[in-house]
Amino acid sequence: MPSEQVPLRNRTSSLASIVGENAFYAWEKIAPPQQESILQAIASQTPPSCIVYPETTEQLAQVIREANRNKWRVLACGSGSKLSWGGLVKGVDVVVSTERLNQLIDHAVGDLTVTAEAGMKFSELQGILTKANQFLALDPVTPSATLGGIVATADTGSLRQRYGSVRDQLLGITFVRADGQVAKAGGRVVKNVAGYDLMKLFTGSYGTLGVISQVTFRVYPIPEISATVVLTGKAEDVRQAAAILRNSALTPTQADLISNQLVSELGLGTGMGLIIRFQSIAESVKEQSNRLAEVGQNLGLQKAIYAGADEADLWERLRESIHFAGGESAIICKIGVLPTAAVEVLTRAQKGLIHMGSGLGMLRFEGEKGLVEMRSLCENHRGFLSVLTAPVGVKQKLDVWGYTGNAREMMRRIKLQFDDKGILSPGRFVGGI
Repeated sequence: MPSEQVPLRNRTSSLASIVGENAFYAWEKIAPPQQESILQAIASQTPPSCIVYPETTEQLAQVIREANRNKWRVLACGSGSKLSWGGLVKGVDVVVSTERLNQLIDHAVGDLTVTAEAGMKFSELQGILTKANQFLALDPVTPSATLGGIVATADTGSLRQRYGSVRDQLLGITFVRADGQVAKAGGRVVKNVAGYDLMKLFTGSYGTLGVISQVTFRVYPIPEISATVVLTGKAEDVRQAAAILRNSALTPTQADLISNQLVSELGLGTGMGLIIRFQSIAESVKEQSNRLAEVGQNLGLQKAIYAGADEADLWERLRESIHFAGGESAIICKIGVLPTAAVEVLTRAQKGLIHMGSGLGMLRFEGEKGLVEMRSLCENHRGFLSVLTAPVGVKQKLDVWGYTGNAREMMRRIKLQFDDKGILSPGRFVGGI
């Protein structure tokens, strides 16, 4: 029988010789919850033939090289926590998970850098860093996310207020190209900026340009103490408080505006909310918290201060309320607007938060109602709304990314340069790239 007539699952079984039988799972051997997660990322009703788990960069390179030779479409993932983000992949022949590429490579405590394989979970790395009184200043959607997945989706979180985005903290990257060749950019030294543009390009590329196998981040000392101030009340008063804070000398590590519904669900009071976290030495945290509380009092806002376990629980509940509460019809969107427009957007949102400094944020819709109108509102404020997670049927009807800029042709050319056969997550990025 000619090779093109041999069933795909029989042909992809050649991958087992690369990764080993214990790291190769035919589709019917994959657990139903994982199957469902994968299908939520695919436009086609035809499932992939298998999932493979390379354990070294060389194995990963061989898998991608084999896929390139056979023109198999590849969906790369880590733990799969954000597989449903982005556009629907046009079709997948092989799922490649980096979850077993999970070793610590180097932790230069004195240089404040750490290098690890892409499949290491965020929570595991934080546990290692904690022993040296250090931490990675990112706040991903779930601690079970892998480092490679965090970079691929630019999953930063509220800590961007003080520490910047994933791009700002990524110092080096190793990845496998679509042709199976291993490439590197950057290094393990903070001052080394070689290849910095390439690292920015891969951050937020959703696995469409290459498969990340190793990353190097800058890390920070763990602050001595932490406290969170919550101000709630009328939208205009909250807007004034945010404006005063932006123009002050206060230095919060996290600063989010949160919608009325979110304030109510978290039991924080009524009206809109401003949730601000200070982390530093004890005297500084106390002084800054009191100064912000005074601002709120002068504006007639209700205030509360959280510390210790209550504070950690508050931020955890905030994240869960946006990303994990509710039913299967939930639609989660990433937005960006001018920071000065954040309050107006939130007054018309069902549930959401916007980072005070950047104007980036997350909105949650229980169904499609109001989604198109919210996208128009964001665009009117020189911003955007992109759908991250939604039922497959909704994504098939909508332009998930909602991109209206003039860089589509440039993005298409970059995709062709990195992946001329279009095997890496085709359709997941802007414009069906």
